[in-house]
Amino acid sequence: MRGWLRLTLGLLAVVVGAVWTVQGLGYVGGSVMTDRRVWALLGPVLVLFGLATLWYGLRARRRRP
Repeated sequence: MRGWLRLTLGLLAVVVGAVWTVQGLGYVGGSVMTDRRVWALLGPVLVLFGLATLWYGLRARRRRP
């Protein structure tokens, strides 16, 4: 079970960050986030956070004896 929480949260952050980015850039419509620059900037930050969390989760899983 070691690292699963980090892997799950990291993957979720990457997906949500990607959605925020494409909505902020205006590629996905129908939301109050569409064409808003703040979401186009926060999305990649969340993706980077998610990738770092995934990396730490993978490291935790590899350390298992």
